[in-house]
Amino acid sequence: MSKPVKELLRKELIKRLEGVRQLAVVGFTGVDAPTNNAIRARLRSKDIRMLVVKNALARQALATLGLAEAGKLLEGPCAVVHGADSVVTVVRELLDIGKESPNLTVKAAFMDGDVFGADQIERLSRFPTREEAIGQVVQCVLSPGANLAGCLIGPGGQIAAILKAIEEKAQAADGEAQGAGGGAQAAEAAA
Repeated sequence: MSKPVKELLRKELIKRLEGVRQLAVVGFTGVDAPTNNAIRARLRSKDIRMLVVKNALARQALATLGLAEAGKLLEGPCAVVHGADSVVTVVRELLDIGKESPNLTVKAAFMDGDVFGADQIERLSRFPTREEAIGQVVQCVLSPGANLAGCLIGPGGQIAAILKAIEEKAQAADGEAQGAGGGAQAAEAAA
């Protein structure tokens, strides 16, 4: 490949990877073309992209983007996979695909400056996604307030229930008294 062609490919790769801060590296040796197309279509439907390029060009592009550590993950035949909301989502999807196509393996992942090797990929897939993490933080923030509200409202509700029972008992007693008094007046009028 000539230097001008390599330079064009490198610039295109930089353009495609611009803004990427998290990625996964997959090995796909032994995956046939129809399976590869099916995998790419499934990933594309979830806004995940898979790039297969020469490792040297990918390392140069990643270094230009400030992801030199991620470039070190590229060893042997592999592809760079990125997209979705986080690399956790990408890894989960790749592991699901790997169950159906055992020749597809997740070699490594790069997230927030941390490198996850093949032995840590399963652990990474159990991390919460961004939305799940936000939900957990919101739950932690709101939980003490909900507990406090429960503590304040609970005794007040009990007092209100007791007062309501006393009121109903008093109304029932007044009703009986009026009923007994009304019956005596009717007897006097009949006599």
